[in-house]
Amino acid sequence: MNRLAEISIFSTGGTFNKIYNPLNGRLEIDPEANALRSIAEKWLCHFDIHPLIHKDSLEMTDRDREELAAAVDGSPNRKILIIHGTDTIDRTAAHLAKVFGDSRQILLTGAMIPFSIDPVEATANFASAAGWLLGNDTPGLFIAIHGLLLPYDRIVKDREAGRFVKREKPVKN
Repeated sequence: MNRLAEISIFSTGGTFNKIYNPLNGRLEIDPEANALRSIAEKWLCHFDIHPLIHKDSLEMTDRDREELAAAVDGSPNRKILIIHGTDTIDRTAAHLAKVFGDSRQILLTGAMIPFSIDPVEATANFASAAGWLLGNDTPGLFIAIHGLLLPYDRIVKDREAGRFVKREKPVKN
């Protein structure tokens, strides 16, 4: 089995990981990150997956971002892939950019439709992110989603269109 051991994958929750709970009729975060495990099974790869936080990104706090930064800091790998909710993916990326600068290659991705409902978007976003990390050594913070793979400050969620788009000018922090 192939091993993508040079990449550490942290799953923080988000819509990517939501599953339907038939007992309460709600979509909830799967704390086991089975969406990623399903992708790995189909790709015949072993991913170094670390489930952590287990929240919708709207519920993430600065303390959660610190916990994520500590986990990234403790990783032996320079290449980091983070599965994150789309609503605050930019805030977490900006936080990590302040902590790590260009010392690592960190890429965040997510999905607006749960993998458990329709796996196409989550799988495509994950594949774009993992493939880029494997074939590229550019340091910094990036977001890969909806066919875009850009520095974190060059991408924005267009809430009216329901997708991510390229930001013409980087955001100033």
